[in-house]
Amino acid sequence: MPRPNGKQPKGKNQRSPGIELGYALSSEEHRPNDLVQYARRAEESGFTFALISDHFHPWTRRQGQSAFVWSVLGAIAHNTERLQIGTGVTCPTIRTHPAIIAHAAATVASMMPGRFFLGVGTGENLNEHILGDKWPEYDVRAEMLREAVAVIRLLWQGGSQSHYGMFYQLENAQIFTLPEELPEIYFAAGGEKAAELAGELGDGLVATSPENKLVKTFTDAGGKGKPRYGQLTVCYARTAKEAQATALKWWPNAALEGELSQELPLPAHFEQATKNVTAEQVCESMTCGPDPEKHAQAIQKYIDAGYSHIYIHQVGPDQDSFFEFYAREILPRFQNVYA
Repeated sequence: MPRPNGKQPKGKNQRSPGIELGYALSSEEHRPNDLVQYARRAEESGFTFALISDHFHPWTRRQGQSAFVWSVLGAIAHNTERLQIGTGVTCPTIRTHPAIIAHAAATVASMMPGRFFLGVGTGENLNEHILGDKWPEYDVRAEMLREAVAVIRLLWQGGSQSHYGMFYQLENAQIFTLPEELPEIYFAAGGEKAAELAGELGDGLVATSPENKLVKTFTDAGGKGKPRYGQLTVCYARTAKEAQATALKWWPNAALEGELSQELPLPAHFEQATKNVTAEQVCESMTCGPDPEKHAQAIQKYIDAGYSHIYIHQVGPDQDSFFEFYAREILPRFQNVYA
């Protein structure tokens, strides 16, 4: 069905049918100007897309950064030409009203026509508690997200809009700066309920593990033919030992299991939860070291699980060596691989 005012989301027929590899812009680890530079390097290296994390806090204080993502996206828009960019992901429910997200996303999409998509999710207590709001259980957060996305899409229709719902109110609001091509909305999912919601309401899926069951749930719930984005975390370094040390120093939270990442409210709590984590345990959750076969095998797991897009998060400050390694050893291997 056509969108109001003739504005359309990016259509599936505009995408390559092959597997695409992208890059994760880690706002928790890098300063905003560096993120802009890395987006440009990703494009130059051959990555076709990137997702940028949207946090108020980093996971640990050592990571040390957490820039306002919408300012960074504006700069990226003017420093890249082809790279598709999405938020990975934004929580439009508690810390930020969905009307503000609708406004921000419409502006970014206007600045990079046809290159921006909005990734959304139910968020983490780490970022959403900051205004003193209660952190609800998952089922409530899911309903909040459902209504928030409805508000965003309502505003993207153009014209003056009002909404009086269970969680949000909108009164005579109009977004005047709308892109010619509306961005798609991809839903993050870490479990079956979230994957069902993504299949029902989303234009695509964003996940962080190579689980075929998750992809199948998304597909069966309405996601057939829609893009499936999977994040792969790695730590490339000259030696495996160096990679293990870097991974433990900068991303110990990779070893956390279950719902802790959604429930802990402070970076200090993540530090406490990972105090006794070892480098070996961290690297069980990511690919560490310089062996191109291990990196390729990790990507293949996502392909085998049914993902169409895999984006790589390189842990630590050494991004330049990562770009060189992937441009030389990894990206050429997957140029002609099909979903």
